[in-house]
Amino acid sequence: MVQRWVIVRHASSWYPPTDVYEQGDHLVVVVEVAGMRDSDFSVVLHGDQLVISGARQRTNTGDCAFHQLEIPFGEFRTEVTLPWTVERNEVTATYRDGFLRIEMPRIRAQHIQIVNTELEEVESAGSSPTDPEQPLEQ
Repeated sequence: MVQRWVIVRHASSWYPPTDVYEQGDHLVVVVEVAGMRDSDFSVVLHGDQLVISGARQRTNTGDCAFHQLEIPFGEFRTEVTLPWTVERNEVTATYRDGFLRIEMPRIRAQHIQIVNTELEEVESAGSSPTDPEQPLEQ
């Protein structure tokens, strides 16, 4: 009996299916990568880019001859450009049922009080003893 082996090598990373959508004030990224463990992923948030990478290993199939190979194995990578700034300290990632889900809340708007000094000067005209246009009473 002659054994024939087919060697398949991926020259570059493969790209898992990735969904990106907004839900309320969160940006949600879902990556379909079955057959992984939590520790197999690298999730990096750099500027406005989210980069998810890792490597999926082929399970030991023993002594066999493959007839069809469609499931990608080896290193993978997917990148997402974020549409808005996210609250980096509140990003969460969970892996369940073959899906990696990353939730990133939108950064909260800063509330900076802006005071219109011209308006204040007009409202207080005549009532302030330091108003240069009003003489000081003695």
